[in-house]
Amino acid sequence: QVQLVESGGGLVQPGGSLRLSCTASGLTLSRYAMNWHRQAPGKKRELVAAITRAGDNSIYADSVKGRFTISRDNAENTVALEMNNLKPEDTAVYFCQAVNGALDTYWGQGTQVNVSS
Repeated sequence: QVQLVESGGGLVQPGGSLRLSCTASGLTLSRYAMNWHRQAPGKKRELVAAITRAGDNSIYADSVKGRFTISRDNAENTVALEMNNLKPEDTAVYFCQAVNGALDTYWGQGTQVNVSS
């Protein structure tokens, strides 16, 4: 059974940092590109960051460029999202997604991030 489990969310003040982790089981992570998405209340889910299977390339939404960093450790079956200089508009549920084609994709259950003073 494939599982993606996110962790590391919480409450942080503006300007603070959080590190989200996504731990995969039941699949070989190196076969999957990995994405982090987020969904704020009343808004559509949006792609925040993506990383290739080997971890040699990544892309970011304009709203997080220069503040967020995606990384992966295929040996440990984990993907991380380092978030710095957090803003209130970063408040959302963050989801990780494993992708190996349209019919071979998995989602985690999400972790809540709240940025507030």
